[in-house]
Amino acid sequence: MLVGGHGESNPNTVWLQSRGLWLSYIVGVLVLHLILLSVPPLTIPLAWTLTNLIHNCCHLVFLHIIKGAPWIPQDQGYCRSLTHWEQIDYGCQFTSTRKFLTVVPIVLFLLTSFYTKYDTYHFIVNFISLVVVVLPKMPQFHEVRLFGINKY
Repeated sequence: MLVGGHGESNPNTVWLQSRGLWLSYIVGVLVLHLILLSVPPLTIPLAWTLTNLIHNCCHLVFLHIIKGAPWIPQDQGYCRSLTHWEQIDYGCQFTSTRKFLTVVPIVLFLLTSFYTKYDTYHFIVNFISLVVVVLPKMPQFHEVRLFGINKY
């Protein structure tokens, strides 16, 4: 018997495929942006850049840094050494979930670049943020730890 009745031994593998989650994800990013726009001292370009940076920072931490399955406190076996990104869809590459999670930061970068009017400072900061988030998603980096970062 498994907790939650979902039939999965590791819920990290399939929860992103649940109904309405992609819409909720996009609405969450939109709500974050609207909250930042409502702060008086922030300009529109700064609000877009902060939206992009906050999204990408959370994306990096939750998908590429934290390892194991948070819902399974016992010895997790193989998944304890994998990040959430590496566990999605049992490690299969180019699934619709992985494509969605790769496209969202890219689209957010394009929107941010447009609304900041391609300002050099904003562009550089947002581009570095995009590279840091998209690079670990490439199939060549599956289960690869550069320079020993996040090895243990």
